[in-house]
Amino acid sequence: MLIGYARVSTQDQNPEMQHDALTAAGCEKIFTEKASGAQRDRPQLQAALEYMRAGDTLVVWKLDRLARSLKQLIETVELMEQQQIGFRSLTEAIDTTSPGGKLVFHIFAALAEFERGIIRERTQAGLAAARARGRTGGRPPALSDEDMTAARALLSDPDITMEQVARRIGVSPSTLYRHFPGGRSAVNA
Repeated sequence: MLIGYARVSTQDQNPEMQHDALTAAGCEKIFTEKASGAQRDRPQLQAALEYMRAGDTLVVWKLDRLARSLKQLIETVELMEQQQIGFRSLTEAIDTTSPGGKLVFHIFAALAEFERGIIRERTQAGLAAARARGRTGGRPPALSDEDMTAARALLSDPDITMEQVARRIGVSPSTLYRHFPGGRSAVNA
């Protein structure tokens, strides 16, 4: 029996294209997941693997739908092999139920991991170049120096609560507590 597994990375993406390809390939049942490929805990993949029996084949539209890293991909396919379950990727035309398919699978998996490594290196190099030019990434601080001064002044009044101060400054109480870990006692100390 051919069992399909479709995965999209975000809630905004639509798995219909994958469903169409898996149905055309002859999959009798399709499990669908909305989760990052890097995420280890994928309930629908686990459900598909538990549903399958020896002699079945798990079919995906593309290799990266099953896993994001070479290690994760190989571990998953080896687990399936131990249970006598085959693996097929439609886009890369890989079918591990044959010796040639196993060889092609390992070559494609290595190339996919290599490509991910190259992308990671480029990203890190770009961030380092930006830092060298004085630019930093990330979110700007929630509280400016003026906000911190105003919060200190307001918190020195024992009749004003942390929640009221947070509301006046325009942040959540948790943000205010993050900047003043001891709450009011951190300001009065």
